[in-house]
Amino acid sequence: MGRESQATSITREALLPLLTAALKEDVGSRDITSSALIPKGQLAKAEIMIRREGVIAGLQVAEWVFSLTDARIKFQPTVKDGQKVYPDKAVAFLEGPSRGILAGERVALNFLGHLSGIATLTRAFVDKVKGTSAKILETRKTLPGLRLLEKYAVRVGGGVNHRMGLYDGILIKDNHLRLAGGVEKAVALARSASQKETPIEVEVSSLQEFRQALAAKADLILLDNMKLPEMQEAVRLRNAVARSKGGVKPLLEVSGGVTLESVRPIALTGVDRISVGALTHSAPTLNIALEVVR
Repeated sequence: MGRESQATSITREALLPLLTAALKEDVGSRDITSSALIPKGQLAKAEIMIRREGVIAGLQVAEWVFSLTDARIKFQPTVKDGQKVYPDKAVAFLEGPSRGILAGERVALNFLGHLSGIATLTRAFVDKVKGTSAKILETRKTLPGLRLLEKYAVRVGGGVNHRMGLYDGILIKDNHLRLAGGVEKAVALARSASQKETPIEVEVSSLQEFRQALAAKADLILLDNMKLPEMQEAVRLRNAVARSKGGVKPLLEVSGGVTLESVRPIALTGVDRISVGALTHSAPTLNIALEVVR
């Protein structure tokens, strides 16, 4: 595993259980409104329209949703994931059985709007730190079942993925420290129990703990809810250690209440990574609509 985890790419096979469950939840046994109003063989054309400026993400997911409601539906995107889109822009055209299009509409738009919202907010954070060496990451504060997709949306927005879960990265947090007996002991235990190539990250909330993490030679140190002067001092101490030990230095990550207003001053301290829970738990949905073209 690298120092930043790149979540597994999304595939139809991996997402099929999720998409099927989402359609089952919405459509159930059948769409009784469309069944009553629309002849079974009727065909239609439709377009997916953007109502608010943002970064699009999830077009392939929307296409897979419609393919499950009716395999005859043709889905033609006009943009690619990661592109900036503007109000009244059609990002995809659809053609096929009317009932299938309407059955997949809400589920497809829910995924598309949610993922685009995450990509849009991520891009805003990434733009704020341009010109610095800091990377923007998400956290594990994702909706259950949607982590793979939400981490994908962060990548689309220009961010970098943190660990996928508890199984693919060691991050020693405050509760671990209380149970294990402190920073140095926790790092030593993690190192003895893990594979050599697995980086060890430890969360610290004070400069005293930070010095202990430096002494324990943690690979990454997470500065949790620290003030800017403390971050600056941590960077200074880290760099001093690197100079005295031939350039080897731990990466520094900041987390805790990071906002669009605070992220650039944080990046300018010289830290390497900034993790933002809001990317996934508080991103506003991008307003997207489907309109049938008669």
